[in-house]
Amino acid sequence: MKFIDCATIHVKAGDGGVGCVSFRREKFIPKGGPNGGNGGRGGDVIIRANRQLTTLLDFRYKTKYQAPRGEHGLGYDKTGKSGEHIVLEVPTGTLIRDLGTGEIFGDLLDDGQGLLIAKGGRGGRGNAEFATSTNQAPRQFEQGAPGEEREIELELKLLADVGLVGYPNAGKSTLISVISAAKPKIADYPFTTLVPNLGIVRIDAGKSFVVADIPGLIKGAHIGKGLGIQFLRHIERTKVLVFLIEATSENPKADYKVLLNELKLFNKDLPKKPKIIALTKVDIVDEKTLTSLKKISFGKVPTFLISSVSSAGIKKLVAEMWKAVSKPPRRQG
Repeated sequence: MKFIDCATIHVKAGDGGVGCVSFRREKFIPKGGPNGGNGGRGGDVIIRANRQLTTLLDFRYKTKYQAPRGEHGLGYDKTGKSGEHIVLEVPTGTLIRDLGTGEIFGDLLDDGQGLLIAKGGRGGRGNAEFATSTNQAPRQFEQGAPGEEREIELELKLLADVGLVGYPNAGKSTLISVISAAKPKIADYPFTTLVPNLGIVRIDAGKSFVVADIPGLIKGAHIGKGLGIQFLRHIERTKVLVFLIEATSENPKADYKVLLNELKLFNKDLPKKPKIIALTKVDIVDEKTLTSLKKISFGKVPTFLISSVSSAGIKKLVAEMWKAVSKPPRRQG
């Protein structure tokens, strides 16, 4: 299924039904009083999170949604039937924003969580509501109120504990395939990963966390180079960032600074998250390079030398991920 993480839709709640003008006309009561019922209420538009969904693809094909209007009032003081509500299901982690004002209506983080996005119009009053001691045969009635209508933007941000960040071909997809059951496409060329991948890492019974592998960044991603920063929203919710840097890099520290800068230019708070560094593909470097890598310091950021092929350092890295995920949120320099 194609991965779509943004969509714009138009929603319109149902209008209220029209109030009825009616009078009692029964045997022996030729000129009875007013008995026109009220119009029914229009249907609401509700958006609800569904953890079984993983994409906003459906909203690219259908962009307009309208709830039914309320039925008109009837004689004998019968209120018209209310319009049915319509429920639009989206993946958990979907942010709903008013396209015109930018106001955020809600952030659906929990399965089954619902949000009223457009309220149906109130039904109009029938003539029975207008009867008074001085006006016993009113012919007044009301039109139903219009339902709310708006353009909204849906933005999906994946829910994950750990986000993998790195250049294309740094080994993110291979790592997630080794530590979880996720099976992303893997090949030895840049931009193999074109969509975010999620994997569940199980530590022990009742102990697990979710890792997100996003398409690789390159210098200048914030101005659209490579795949740009279109997928960085998917690590905004993560608790921990793991930076993957190839052991064969000429300057791992410079690579790390570039990645940090690209994150900062996207969202100044991203670099403040707890961080871990993994120097990848150590199975293909010689002993001299390996010795040099062991001496590199990234300040207080925990650093691991790993190989997803030989499994070197993987257990220690996963243990550090779990340790970081389990801690209360805090700033890290």
